[in-house]
Amino acid sequence: MKVLLGSGNPAKLAEMREILGDIPGIVWVSALDLGLPEPPEPGETLEENAVTKALAYAKRAGLPAISEDTGLEVEALAGAPGVLSSRFSGKEKDYAANNQKLLALLRGTENRRARFRTVAVLALPDGRFWTSQGILAGEIAYEPRGTGGFGYDPIFIPAGEKRTLAQLSPAEKNALSHRRQALEGLRPLLLVLGQNPDLLT
Repeated sequence: MKVLLGSGNPAKLAEMREILGDIPGIVWVSALDLGLPEPPEPGETLEENAVTKALAYAKRAGLPAISEDTGLEVEALAGAPGVLSSRFSGKEKDYAANNQKLLALLRGTENRRARFRTVAVLALPDGRFWTSQGILAGEIAYEPRGTGGFGYDPIFIPAGEKRTLAQLSPAEKNALSHRRQALEGLRPLLLVLGQNPDLLT
């Protein structure tokens, strides 16, 4: 059975494929493979956006679809940028500009505590859906470090680490990431779906 990975971000798609790996009975296809545009993200919460995207992808493709929304929640900024993380510095979703804006807002601030939160959703074309959440606690660095990953990875130091996410190998990052936690929460459902595709009817 084909299951759609609902994202137009090549780096995020690569992480999703790496984390989920091979699941018996499941063949992964992506929104990029099918030329599907990214749905809008009108929600005021990560949950709303993840559900909206997953349902839109599932209905457009006529396939089960997985989508997610991730936000960086900074304690000193009352949880911002949160749901606006990818568009923090503007609609262009410029990673470097987002990082620089965040560092500027935290200049002189000793409280660097923050967390990544991901909400992942598995949706079916008939409108049924399931959600899962993952959280990675840590702190914001004082300057970008590392060349790996994407988004806020160069300025986020996971709890118990001295390196930023961008300084970790992909395997190290995926082993502890918020996205892995959220996607792993959907694995039992995917295992059932792969072996029992009749559940869609």
